[in-house]
Amino acid sequence: MPVDPDGPDLFEPRAKTDRSITALLSDLASETVLLIRQEMALLKAELQEKFGRIGQGATALGAGALMAFSGWLVLLAAAVLGLATVLPAWLAALIVAIVVLAIAGVLVFIGKSRFDADSLMPRRTLRSLREDEAWLRERLR
Repeated sequence: MPVDPDGPDLFEPRAKTDRSITALLSDLASETVLLIRQEMALLKAELQEKFGRIGQGATALGAGALMAFSGWLVLLAAAVLGLATVLPAWLAALIVAIVVLAIAGVLVFIGKSRFDADSLMPRRTLRSLREDEAWLRERLR
C-alpha cells in the first residue's frame, strides 16, 4: 500500500488493532465537534426556512387585514349610497365589497395556515439528531 505524502486521510477508517485508546478518544472528540457543527448549520438553515414561512404568513395576514378593512370601507360606502339614493349604484358597491371581503378571507386563511405549529417543526434536524445519537451509541460500544 503506497504511503500518502500529505498524511493519513481523516475520513479513512483505520484498523482497530493499530489505534490506541488515546487516538480513538481523540478521533471521537474531533468527530463529535464536527458533528455538532454540522448539526448547528443544519438547524440554522432549517430555522431560516421556517422563519421565511412565518414572514410569508405574516405578509398574507397583513394583506388580508388590509383587504378586509378596504372591504369594510366599501360596505360603509354602499350603506351610505343605499340610504342616500334609490339608484342601483349601491348595489354595485355592495358587490365590490363582497368580492373584496371574500379575497380578504382567503388571504387570512392562507396566512393562518402558515403559522401552523406542525409546519414550523424542524423535522430534518430532529431526524438527523436521532441518527447522530444512534451513530454515537454505536461508536461508544
